[in-house]
Amino acid sequence: MRDIWGMIGRRLLLGLLTLFVISVVIFGATELLPGDLARELLGQSATEETLAALRDQLGLNDPAPLRYWHWLTGAIQGDFGVSMATKKPIADLVGARLGNTLFLALYAAALSVPLSLALGVMAALWRNSVFDRASNALALTSISFPEFFVAYILVLWLAQSGLFPSMVRITPATTFGDRLYMAFLPALTLTLVVTAHMMRMTRAAIINLLASPYIEMARLKGMSPLRVVLRHAVPNALAPIINVVALNLAYLITGVVVVEVVFVYPGLGQLMVDAVTNRDIAVVQAIALIFAAAYVLLNLIADVLSTVTNPRLMHRR
Repeated sequence: MRDIWGMIGRRLLLGLLTLFVISVVIFGATELLPGDLARELLGQSATEETLAALRDQLGLNDPAPLRYWHWLTGAIQGDFGVSMATKKPIADLVGARLGNTLFLALYAAALSVPLSLALGVMAALWRNSVFDRASNALALTSISFPEFFVAYILVLWLAQSGLFPSMVRITPATTFGDRLYMAFLPALTLTLVVTAHMMRMTRAAIINLLASPYIEMARLKGMSPLRVVLRHAVPNALAPIINVVALNLAYLITGVVVVEVVFVYPGLGQLMVDAVTNRDIAVVQAIALIFAAAYVLLNLIADVLSTVTNPRLMHRR
């Protein structure tokens, strides 16, 4: 137990260090953007006195390390500043959209994880069969297409026929059932994108274990192939499966930008694109940092769960 807690502590420190480096990259990248932020916000007709006052208000006259320190300490406390486009606290803007993005990610996960695990187990159980080859071909096809292409195909097939809406309009008063209905197409798009990878990893992990001596012994005892896979192969293949599931869950949270834009979904991805359009740098920085934190956290959870399910990973070879 002490080894596991030590591993968690080391992973947590590494995650915090990674987030610190990412925060430096995010702030540095926005600093390198061309143009004058004050001029972009006030327009070309603004006077020099107005521009100077806005630069002083935004702290643009301070050295970059000092501005980074103020931004980082505020972000740690949950204060990302005020949006220059809407004049509202960024924390309020992000809080209103974060729930929608998490709902979409969990919706897609609820569809993709059971589907991919079931397809992976069946493909391993019926290896080299017509089902296995067809599922692999469909998986490779799904991986090859970018998200926006899959989204537009679904809009063409399912939205134009009137089955589902092509634009998602969610308000605080929207019921849970209406949310499920309106967000089905974006969730299905994400499901098609991530299911293939998880299915192939599940299949590969189980096939790798089917040649093990204890699997052969279980077969010699007369156990059915399905029971052998579910009772002996799947539990021992959990470590790689958990890793790939966690990585794809991280993608579902951080990779929703394109899908949200296509379906006009009111989430963090759409908010980030709007902020880029309006040159609302503080909002872009806040959302990028939140996406990075979610990715690091899910990787930490994947490492911990993989180690708990397979303690041999604690020992170096």
